[in-house]
Amino acid sequence: MTLTPLSAISPIDGRYRNTTAELAGYFSEYALIKYRVFVEIEYFIALCEHPLPQLLQFDKNVAQKLRDIYRNFSEDDALSIKEIEKTTNHDVKAVEYFIKKEFDKLGLEVYKEFIHFGLTSQDINNTAIPYSFKEALTNTYYPAINELVAVLRKYAADWDQVSMLAHTHGQPASPSRLGKEIMVFVERIENQLNLLKPIPYSAKFGGATGNYNAHNIGYPQINWKAFGNHFVNDILGLNRSQFTTQIEHYDNFAAQCDALKRINNILIDLDRDMWAYISMNYFKQKIKEGEIGSSAMPHKVNPIDFENSEGNLGIANALFEHFAAKLPISRLQRDLTDSTVLRNIGVPVGHTIIAIKSTIKGLNKLLLNNEAIDADLEANWAVVAEAIQTILRREAYPNPYEALKELTRTNTRVNAQTIAVFVDGLQVSDKIKEELKKITPGNYTGI
Repeated sequence: MTLTPLSAISPIDGRYRNTTAELAGYFSEYALIKYRVFVEIEYFIALCEHPLPQLLQFDKNVAQKLRDIYRNFSEDDALSIKEIEKTTNHDVKAVEYFIKKEFDKLGLEVYKEFIHFGLTSQDINNTAIPYSFKEALTNTYYPAINELVAVLRKYAADWDQVSMLAHTHGQPASPSRLGKEIMVFVERIENQLNLLKPIPYSAKFGGATGNYNAHNIGYPQINWKAFGNHFVNDILGLNRSQFTTQIEHYDNFAAQCDALKRINNILIDLDRDMWAYISMNYFKQKIKEGEIGSSAMPHKVNPIDFENSEGNLGIANALFEHFAAKLPISRLQRDLTDSTVLRNIGVPVGHTIIAIKSTIKGLNKLLLNNEAIDADLEANWAVVAEAIQTILRREAYPNPYEALKELTRTNTRVNAQTIAVFVDGLQVSDKIKEELKKITPGNYTGI
């Protein structure tokens, strides 16, 4: 069966292909091969900047032609590398052989043994993958999460003065303002983004077991550590780990996964709150012509976008958690378990992008239902008890908490009249009574 959105096993490449298509440029097999070619080419060019006798005659003007190999890299090029891999049974070696053929085309045969000079495959993988991950977050994830934050900020401003009954333990609590409740999520997301962004995109680059053994035996006069730092840090824009085994530590990558997971947890919290507000009728949802909410119940307009988001975030977090727990652990100088795991890093990013876009879609459907919000406030006058007893404390009134508890902690309805009668019966001045009577569930919202 031909691979299509209908035949794909994963919904990332199937049902949600339109949403996640951009990620193929960073996490697909084609993308991984292209990034490997990129690193190999840039590594060779960097070698030519050092006084290796065999590279002294290399025409540096040819460097741009070499860069065209990855700039113009096509699916056919990737397929040709996969054909080579059928013989080598080694993916990175297949990339090296492909580039050697490209050198032949450019008349650079004499230099081609310095492609992949002194390297092990993980020098390529552990630079290509963090590089692609960095580009994916920069170009796809951050724009998406920033768009979500922008939507929340707009709602927070629009609803800044909307009084709303709060709920703690699911029970009516001191009123708040809807805009402030939205800002809770803005602050949480932005705080975690500020922790995520500075985490280095760490890379390993140092030969078979991290010691530049082959480099040093061939050219002991060159400071290969300085070269590696320059190549990884300055040219690739990553952060080279200084003491490694054959592979990167993945500790910083684990930290990035943990940070992404924390942000996703915040989004799950947001999704569930929005779902609850919709169920409480605080929000209605925009109706789109032709859409069906239920196959059996024609009246339903379900909060499916928030539910979709929550489900995708759960899948993403399961994988982020596995990556963070597994990748930093490797037997001795390396085992192969990181390889198959790393091939899946696009999966949780894909589910996260689907979730973010679903949440944005759900937020953009919201219609504020002031009538329901105001009715809930009016039905819960008991929440002003906190305000009244606080003022009574200020005035040194005896046992104010207990007095309000006796009034409000009953199964009988407390309303504006109940409160007014209670206030009239207090042994306080008319001025204080007037102050107390001005308090309503709608204006008792703090600062």
